[in-house]
Amino acid sequence: MSGHSKWSTIKRKKGALDAKRSKIFSRVIKEINVAVKEGGNDPEGNPRLRLAIANAKGVNMPKDNVQRAISKAGDKNAADFQEVTYEAYGNHGVAIYIECLTDNLQRTVSAVRSILNKHEGKLETKGALSFLFDRKGVFTIPEKTVKEKGMEEDDFLMEVIDAGAEEAENEEGFYTIYTAMEDFGSMMKKLEEMDVEAENAELQRIPKTTVKLDKEAAQKILKMIDVLEDEDDIQNVFHNMELTEEIMASM
Repeated sequence: MSGHSKWSTIKRKKGALDAKRSKIFSRVIKEINVAVKEGGNDPEGNPRLRLAIANAKGVNMPKDNVQRAISKAGDKNAADFQEVTYEAYGNHGVAIYIECLTDNLQRTVSAVRSILNKHEGKLETKGALSFLFDRKGVFTIPEKTVKEKGMEEDDFLMEVIDAGAEEAENEEGFYTIYTAMEDFGSMMKKLEEMDVEAENAELQRIPKTTVKLDKEAAQKILKMIDVLEDEDDIQNVFHNMELTEEIMASM
């Protein structure tokens, strides 16, 4: 799994440096909306809302914004967002998985198709790429958060492994914990019991194998991914392109 951790590291750094904070906040607000409509506005009894609030804190969203989002989601006139995924291939056989939250399916599929066409990508039928990815729980926890709880690294790692972590590693001051999709909720509960707050926790699509490209070809794929991520209805974009040191440096 460690090879794939590069993508988690890039996502974390990109999020921390991303100037388009309104886009990041918009994604979190949509997730809060869906969580409230699905399980109510009490985070104590709504794990999905609890997770959305934790992720909001991880991107430094002000508490007032979070509370407004929760209150607005409870309004009967609030937009209803649907979760929808699209699968595509980019140049050189790079597989791309696109996750969306939308209140207008026609608008979203039109936007996705238009972006793919402009960047020589092709939309595939649903399920065409599912065999290329595993869906895993990924938790990002600052090392200092664990230290503040008075826990040594070995003790912390032993606790999360006992709770079902498939892999746990510490790189550049952040723990990254991977779980099977079905163990995502139990890991959330374990971290809550330990009073350790993740900076980010989500289900990611981890590629089983990767496609290696040269720098020029990779930059074209990354440009397409950037444009997709800028689209309002798109929450996450995953791919199976290998992120070499040269490509990471160019990012």
